[in-house]
Amino acid sequence: MSDDRVDFASMLASRLCHDLLSPVGAFANGLELLADEQDPEMRARCVELLEQSARTSANKLKFFRLAFGSAGGFGELVPPEEARSAIEGIIGDRAITLNWMIGADPLPKPAVKIVLNLALLLIDALVRGGRLDVGCEKQADGIEIALHVEAERIFLDADVERILAEGEEAGPMTSRTAPAVLVQAVARQSEGRVMLARETPTSLLVGAVLRGRG
Repeated sequence: MSDDRVDFASMLASRLCHDLLSPVGAFANGLELLADEQDPEMRARCVELLEQSARTSANKLKFFRLAFGSAGGFGELVPPEEARSAIEGIIGDRAITLNWMIGADPLPKPAVKIVLNLALLLIDALVRGGRLDVGCEKQADGIEIALHVEAERIFLDADVERILAEGEEAGPMTSRTAPAVLVQAVARQSEGRVMLARETPTSLLVGAVLRGRG
């Protein structure tokens, strides 16, 4: 395995660990508080926080299993509802409206990985909330994917934007940019390409066209 592939795997693992650290840490803290707390009302509150942390951790694990892993529970095709559920899970209670425009037909794993990783990057960019549109359409010779965000401010990391617009070598490999690198790598394996367009200061469109195995 080349150094680049080792670095890539390390950065994906770092991203996963970073996103799981907060809910798992909150779960551990909640258990400590519950062990020492005697007041029934406070114990009920601790249990509520534990349930919330467990739910958040499970949602993130489900998302990363599909986005980064092999999605071993499925064959070569994944039900779109699984991808939608995973995205809704990481949105959680944030002020982001998801507009899902994908039908019920199963999607190839490469398409699902691209949808999820682009969604992850765009959700990160909507720190003050907004709208996320997700679309995917099968064509005779491949699949077209489009994700669009509308928000008062879109805070997409500059290196992530360069990698999505120009390719894997356009920015440094970090835990922040690893999902963008993965999008480019999956698109390349599927004989496809990734596109990004800043339509207006409050609007951003990112998509991919997959051919071949996609």
